[in-house]
Amino acid sequence: MALFKRLRDLTLANINSLLDKAEDPVKMLDQYLRDMEEDIQDAESAVAKQIALEKKLQQQYQEAKELAEKREAQALQALEAGNEDLARRALIDKKAMSEKAADFKVQYDGAKLTADNLRGKLGEMKDQLGEMKNKRDTLKARAEAAKAQKQINQTLSGLGSNNAASGFSRMEDRVLQLEAEAEASTEMSGSKSLDREFAELEKKNTSDIDAELEALKAKLKK
Repeated sequence: MALFKRLRDLTLANINSLLDKAEDPVKMLDQYLRDMEEDIQDAESAVAKQIALEKKLQQQYQEAKELAEKREAQALQALEAGNEDLARRALIDKKAMSEKAADFKVQYDGAKLTADNLRGKLGEMKDQLGEMKNKRDTLKARAEAAKAQKQINQTLSGLGSNNAASGFSRMEDRVLQLEAEAEASTEMSGSKSLDREFAELEKKNTSDIDAELEALKAKLKK
């Protein structure tokens, strides 16, 4: 019982100590569970040894008890046959076996009590391991959600940082500049087109005057 309590206390102490230093909670939780599973394996080995001792003492007690009962029956048989000396020796051996049986019984009862306590503590450790596994799954989900939230927050924070805002402002100015250049180009193109039209019109008017002048010259000649 003291062994299991110490194992449990050490495991919990390690968990509480390392949680503060853990960089990756998910990996650390898995490591804690592996550590506790190893502790349980050690505990199972101790329980198995105690159960083996319990069974051995139980067998020794049962054999001594049965032999004492056998010697008593043999003593009675010897008396019936008229052999008092044989009966006396059987009773002497019966007394020795009864004392052994009583001693084995005390040891067996103690070993059984210890084994029962160890079984109970081992069961508690396994129950605790099951609870920790369930809690591990919940903590894993919470850790993943927290990581996702942190990443989203960092992304949003980056969008609002000075560098990003400054960059967007420069690009906005550049777009405005391009739009202004395009508009100026359109106006210049329209102005040139208008000048060409007036030039053609003037050219046409000049041609008409020249034609009319030639006609007058021809009239004078006539």
